[in-house]
Amino acid sequence: MAQHLMYETFKRDERLRMFIGDVRDRQRLRMAMEGCEYVIHTAALKRVEVGESNPHEMVKTNVNGAANVIEAAFEACVRRVVSISSDKACEPLNAYGTSKLMAEKMFLAANNVHGERGPSYAVVRYGNVGGSTGSVIPLWRRLAAAGQRVQVTDLEATRFWISVAEAVALVLWALESDVTMAVPDLPSYRLGDLVEAMAVEANVVGLGPGEKKHETMLSEAEGVSFYEPDTAPGYWVRPRKGAGEWAPALISSRAWRLSVAEIKERLADV
Repeated sequence: MAQHLMYETFKRDERLRMFIGDVRDRQRLRMAMEGCEYVIHTAALKRVEVGESNPHEMVKTNVNGAANVIEAAFEACVRRVVSISSDKACEPLNAYGTSKLMAEKMFLAANNVHGERGPSYAVVRYGNVGGSTGSVIPLWRRLAAAGQRVQVTDLEATRFWISVAEAVALVLWALESDVTMAVPDLPSYRLGDLVEAMAVEANVVGLGPGEKKHETMLSEAEGVSFYEPDTAPGYWVRPRKGAGEWAPALISSRAWRLSVAEIKERLADV
């Protein structure tokens, strides 16, 4: 269905070529990148619970797949590659976060070996995209419409929030900048406040395997990152050259918190 929708939407745009393939297939990636200047790497297995019981599959897609993107982009002489990461890659607790951290390391290290003709590589790390496929907002809406109660892990748990528009703007900015890593300064929300804002009935089921009560976007140990308010408003960035100031940790339990009213405003756009 998603592939059909993409085809019907973009089939008249002569700038686009539609490919079906797998990030685990390096040769197919190389073919898809022919003639491209920019690559945005978004492919990943993302479900935490799936990764806990299938870590080998996480490695094949999230780690080996990332290596395939790096190598195919180099062979195709792509100009710039931006890889989408996750707050779960920071101080990872689960297989998904661990695999994304490895992917981050690989993309950052690729800048040391690409040479003059090869691509430059960057990573953007952000939190939950409000209303994205598989997120709780569309799921809870469907359950509420059917008169069913939703499941919430912990009412006091907190998560970061980024809108689709904000995520797109961050990626496009990273494509045109010369940074190697960008982390947005995002607001967070309490799951109990999301339940109230959506006016749903909830059952508290407890945190599952590999889940954190609070997420960390940037750790205190990642002190090579620094804030550039003039060139990247709201982003913590790691430059290619030069030293920066130590960055404080960005933790969802300490980040600026969205109120119930503010969550309702954001839900209106989802």
